[in-house]
Amino acid sequence: MKDKPTQQPILWGVMGGSFFLFFACSVIRHLLFQSNAYDLGWFDQLVYLVSVGLPPVVSFAGDYHLLGDHVAVILYPLALFYKVYPSVYWLLGVQALALAGSGGLVWQLARREGLAKPDSWLMVGVYYLYPLVFNVNLYDFHPEVLAFPALLGAIGIVRSHRISAGESRHQPRWRDILGFIFCLLVILSCKAVLSLTVAALGFWALCLEKRPLYGILAISGGIAWFLATTQWIIPQFSGMEAAAVGRYSYLGDSVLEIALNVFLKPHLVWGHLLSLSSLEYFLLLFVPVFWGIRWPNLSPLVATLPTLAINLLSDNFNQRNLVQQYSVPLFPFLLLTLILALSQDQLWVKSRKFILVWSVLGFLCLAKYSYFGSVYLRKIDTWEANRQAIALIPPHASVIAPSGIVPHLTHRPLIQLPREELTPQQVSQFDAILLDQRHPDFGSSPDAIARLRQYCQNDPHLTLTFSQDEVLLFQHLGEKTGT
Repeated sequence: MKDKPTQQPILWGVMGGSFFLFFACSVIRHLLFQSNAYDLGWFDQLVYLVSVGLPPVVSFAGDYHLLGDHVAVILYPLALFYKVYPSVYWLLGVQALALAGSGGLVWQLARREGLAKPDSWLMVGVYYLYPLVFNVNLYDFHPEVLAFPALLGAIGIVRSHRISAGESRHQPRWRDILGFIFCLLVILSCKAVLSLTVAALGFWALCLEKRPLYGILAISGGIAWFLATTQWIIPQFSGMEAAAVGRYSYLGDSVLEIALNVFLKPHLVWGHLLSLSSLEYFLLLFVPVFWGIRWPNLSPLVATLPTLAINLLSDNFNQRNLVQQYSVPLFPFLLLTLILALSQDQLWVKSRKFILVWSVLGFLCLAKYSYFGSVYLRKIDTWEANRQAIALIPPHASVIAPSGIVPHLTHRPLIQLPREELTPQQVSQFDAILLDQRHPDFGSSPDAIARLRQYCQNDPHLTLTFSQDEVLLFQHLGEKTGT
């Protein structure tokens, strides 16, 4: 089965339509002030600062350096787009393209595994209808989503020795080897923790797929990058352990201590694994595709164990849902499991019509499309006032603004959230303070907004330049004073 996506104009149309839908949904959400400082504003400020040659630090998060957070070095080449035209929509567009284009890779993988065209189309539909795909596109921007097509590509190369006439093996070609290395580099550049997924991919390739070259490349690359990032790069640029360590504080205070205590203190581990939260997470992951989860085809899921462990052991419940990005690294391997089940006709339910209807039902129940008529409209009462206030802020002014407004103002070196701990002296150092009294947003509260408003009213150097629908904008109209 060597037909390619380029030979399938309908497939190109589906990918194009999916891109338009994904991009439009994320843009509309952003325009409704539902994107957030964490994480769209975070990455937008980093990429912008790289593009203008300034140190890439997140000003509203304690000056976190790009390399001191997740070591998402893929943000450096993304800054080239900002050099053409600086816009947050580049990030939303690239993410939508990665998710929409992955449909073609699913098609390729399905055909390579011997699926007929109808079943290959079915797998493309299962991919697009899996709730995580739609939801993660909505939830701001995350570099690890860009690793998704690279993971599919790496899986396809590992499986490339299997042909429809049987399991005939051949020596890897240089083109495949270079393609595999490229996929690994893309994956590792998206987020430091993906090094564990790469290492697990290598274990699967080496021990279960009997592809020693690919296995050794992935295992050695994954382990080396994990040690380099967690023990050198992140501490060097942040002065501390990786930020996510705090989510596993019951296991230790460092990456290595946590890894060690996973084995030395199994009672703590099992206490997290055997919980209702874990059961709910497994149901969310597997119920939408239960029809293809059968023992003979589960070997690809070995590569998901690091991701599952990281999510299940975390104190952050957001890592156990189908809304945010944390489950993205395991989905490519789940797709391969489903493809294998179809190719070998080892299904709990053999009706293709049922599989399609079940996928649609899963999407209708778990995808967050309904937010556009409910949650995403909660700030509509101050939408116009916020737009007018934003338009009054000079391009490079230092700003305090709510979390939902921050991604619209992050193309500047200094921006801050209206936090509780800000003092009058700190507030006075900013050129503009935008306060939405009805919607304080993440990182703030009504009390904090009231306190900041009082600070601004008492500061002789700040002037109220805009007031509408309880949205206030205070600005320095002359030269700033203070220390």
